[in-house]
Amino acid sequence: MNALPTRRALLISAGSAVVLAGAAGLGVQEDVLPGRSTLYRVLGLDGPVGTIPNVTPGPMVSGTFASAARLGKTVGWSVSYPPGFTAGDRLPVLVSLHGWGGSHKSSFVGLGLDRYLAQAVARGSKPFAIASIDGGNTYWHRRANGDDSSAMVRDEYLPLLAKQGMDVGKIGLIGWSMGGFGALHIGGQLGQSRASVVVAESPAIWTSANLAARGAFDNAGQFTANTPFGRQSELDGVAVLVDCGTGDGFYPTAQRYVRGFSSRPAGGFVTGGHDHNYWRRMAPTQLAFAAEHLS
Repeated sequence: MNALPTRRALLISAGSAVVLAGAAGLGVQEDVLPGRSTLYRVLGLDGPVGTIPNVTPGPMVSGTFASAARLGKTVGWSVSYPPGFTAGDRLPVLVSLHGWGGSHKSSFVGLGLDRYLAQAVARGSKPFAIASIDGGNTYWHRRANGDDSSAMVRDEYLPLLAKQGMDVGKIGLIGWSMGGFGALHIGGQLGQSRASVVVAESPAIWTSANLAARGAFDNAGQFTANTPFGRQSELDGVAVLVDCGTGDGFYPTAQRYVRGFSSRPAGGFVTGGHDHNYWRRMAPTQLAFAAEHLS
């Protein structure tokens, strides 16, 4: 039979727990402990929850097409218009790129960007449309088998949007997580001649191939060919906003990426995790930034 612990043993155990908790808290604040996202969430450091506005969105148009750039895959797309506008109206467009496991529906079903758009325009924002498309789990770059979701956006989706009546002379891009990487990557490909604004939210970016998530790149050479690090100058002349929560595992990497610009991008680092609670909270500010800089 196990003996009951003595009062002295209980006091020592309790004291050790306090020391460990304090060390964990310090480690979290100093960015030295692994599992920062879990620790921030457990310690209640992720800040307030974002709530989708209880407003009626404008009309939405959806469709599909067979993408040659994506090896014949049938991809879905959606365009959300602000209230008072409809298909055929000439509006600037913000292309929204989903995260891992998402689809063209994610921007609206998960994040509620159609309702945030309606709220923004009601409050006096310049009207624009938000367009989304299926990118698969490709990380929005050309893969070894030739599947190229970035070419799909550039060479297939933008012409489709032009046929819908939208102004695609200079577009905006917004994305979160994998889509944040995609916004930076495709924005760099388009450059200032075809992109006016890029919003990267909690971008999934890494400093080396061996640190990248499985499935993000097919090999080290592909990582080198597509990493946004060292390519910040490709976005010269484009209005750039980078946001990342301080409880996000990508927070230290996002900080390092931002420091690589000759002029610091807009956005910043406030409390938040790698989740919808944070992304919804940041949506109003990000859409206002996009509206300000869309052509």
